[in-house]
Amino acid sequence: MDLIERAAQKLKQQKLAEEAAAKTSRNAVSSDVSSEVRVSVPNPSTDKNTNQSNTSGEVGGKLPKQRARIQRQLLQQQGMIIPGGDSRSKIKEEYRHIKRPLLANIAGRGATVPEHLNLIMVTSAVPNEGKTFNAMNLALSIAEERDKTVLLVDGDIVKPALSKFFEVSSQGGLVDYLNGEINDVAEVIYRTDVSGLSYIPAGRSHFLSTELLAGEQMRRLVEELATRYQDRIVIFDSPPLLATSESHILASLMAQIMVVVRADTTPKSQVQQAIELLDRDMNIGFVLNQTRSHIGTGYYEPYYYGYYGD
Repeated sequence: MDLIERAAQKLKQQKLAEEAAAKTSRNAVSSDVSSEVRVSVPNPSTDKNTNQSNTSGEVGGKLPKQRARIQRQLLQQQGMIIPGGDSRSKIKEEYRHIKRPLLANIAGRGATVPEHLNLIMVTSAVPNEGKTFNAMNLALSIAEERDKTVLLVDGDIVKPALSKFFEVSSQGGLVDYLNGEINDVAEVIYRTDVSGLSYIPAGRSHFLSTELLAGEQMRRLVEELATRYQDRIVIFDSPPLLATSESHILASLMAQIMVVVRADTTPKSQVQQAIELLDRDMNIGFVLNQTRSHIGTGYYEPYYYGYYGD
């Protein structure tokens, strides 16, 4: 049984266990309904908005100066998570399964890499696997956590794709900060209209993109983003591992890697080749995607999540 099949099998077992536990919990709640006590629960959106204003995108004690609006219509067209939408939609449920192992690692349960587990890179072996779709949905899903904020970074500086989901107030981004055209990182962090979610665009293309990512400025930036706030999770949308050298550099700065694989399409040899480029001490997980029926536009449905080596 190869590594992808092992990941799928393990997640099937995990989903069955979670469903059984949820059913048991529901039964326990219903049996106690007669002794229900009403309590005052703080408004989640109020709490999260307050938290975001303090930590979501702040770096070096400065709040982000830029704003970004999520293109909700595009999210809907592509079958993605809609902020504030149906809490029990299938896509939201899928990403609840996907994010939970990542969050468990950050909390210190089951992880093998000791530091910066809040740095997550979403990638694939080859193009057109659905990595950006997954990075965006993962960020939106984690942003709904009561005690977490998310900074989504477009690290695919060769062929950025996250920008289509955002309407931004200016054009500055990661590359512009790394090459010195922008000196204040707060100028490239965009506070979105989704509570708890901030965004760094890729910025303008540069012929030394690999060298910029490998430089000391990038290392310091990642360290700052990872350590300043305990509630922050930083998600990088990365180039495919077998397509560019930039993805290898980004991977060396991360602690958790989420590899997106298009089920029944991507050759297993390519997935194995991509994994061999990564440090085996990292937490490397897989999302297996399957093509879903569509009208007019194609999109992916997350299928399973599992770890390499399990």
